[in-house]
Amino acid sequence: MTLLHTLTHPGARPGGTLFERQAVRAVIMRASAILLLYTRRYDDYSFPGGGLSPGEDPISGLRRELIEETGAANVSIEGYLGYLDEYRPPLKDGDDTLFMRSHFYLCCIEGELGEASPEAYELANGMVPRWIGIGAAIEHNRQVLGARPASMGLSIERETWMLAYVADQVAMQGR
Repeated sequence: MTLLHTLTHPGARPGGTLFERQAVRAVIMRASAILLLYTRRYDDYSFPGGGLSPGEDPISGLRRELIEETGAANVSIEGYLGYLDEYRPPLKDGDDTLFMRSHFYLCCIEGELGEASPEAYELANGMVPRWIGIGAAIEHNRQVLGARPASMGLSIERETWMLAYVADQVAMQGR
C-alpha cells in the first residue's frame, strides 16, 4: 500500500483521540472523461465511493458504493492506486479528530450506468453521477476552493488533490 498524500484540516487535533474511518473510492476513466459525483449542495466534484461498514472488505464495499451512487453494476477492479490520509475536525463529542483513510482503486465499467440508488442524504444534497473532462473538474473545484463559500465541504481538498494526481498519472502514461 502506498501513501499518496496526507491532509490536515484546520480544527483537527491529530495528537488527541481519533475516530477512525476507512473509505474506498473509484477512479473510472473512459476516453478523456472521468466518472465523478457532482454535489449541488457543495457545488463540487468527487470520486464515487464511501465509508466501509465494520467488517466489510474493501472490494465489496467499493462495488456496493458504485451501485448505490452511480448505478454501475458491471465493474472490474483494475488495480490499487494507493491511499490518502485526512485529519478532520471531529464529527462527535469525545473525539479530537476524525482520521479518514481513503483507498483509491482504478476501475472499469462495462456498458452504461444503471439507475443509482443513493442514500437519503445524498439525494438531499443533490448528488448525481457525471462524466466530465478531468481538467474541467479540477478547474471547477479549484474555483470553489478559491471562493471558499460557506457551503464548501471538507472533502473538496482531498478530491481536488486526487484529481490532479490522476491527471498527472494519465499525462505521464500518454492516454
